[in-house]
Amino acid sequence: MGFWYDFGMIIGYARVSTTDQNLDAQLDALKEAGAGRVFSETISGATAKRPELQRMLDQLRDGDVVVVTKYDRLARSLRDLLDIVEAIKGRGAGFRSLAEDIDTTTPAGELIFHVFASIAHFERRRIAERTREGLAAARKRGRIGGRPPALSPDQKAEVIRMRDIERRPLREIASLFKVSVQTVRRA
Repeated sequence: MGFWYDFGMIIGYARVSTTDQNLDAQLDALKEAGAGRVFSETISGATAKRPELQRMLDQLRDGDVVVVTKYDRLARSLRDLLDIVEAIKGRGAGFRSLAEDIDTTTPAGELIFHVFASIAHFERRRIAERTREGLAAARKRGRIGGRPPALSPDQKAEVIRMRDIERRPLREIASLFKVSVQTVRRA
């Protein structure tokens, strides 16, 4: 344990997604890393509400360091990791991931973390750019993005005729065409 941990507490966070998985390896590694307290839970990382994570964040004090065995135990995505680490930093605490050797309590660790954040931002922008390019290319080929229409032009004409001339109830028309009442209204 480096000197920078002397003024706060090392707090561990461990998580597994299912009851089939075991926390023991994470708990052992966190204790070996000097964690004086460990918050652990069995819950999917995709779940927005993680009670133990929130309890840990609420109890952080200035100078504490949150330690995880791998950053994916803390967050479901790099964006989520960045948000959680910002929350940790906002409470005056640091973050350390053992497997990725990230430690925001050191200048080099903070630099590495910011490089990760920049890469994540770049990747999000590239994905958005590729999506826009793909949609533009599809439009040039005559394809329109989105779900195909529920009713063909002939079916739409029949729906309108049944609704306006025969005065059939919308529910009945929707049932005949196996679409929602809202689709019939839009026609």
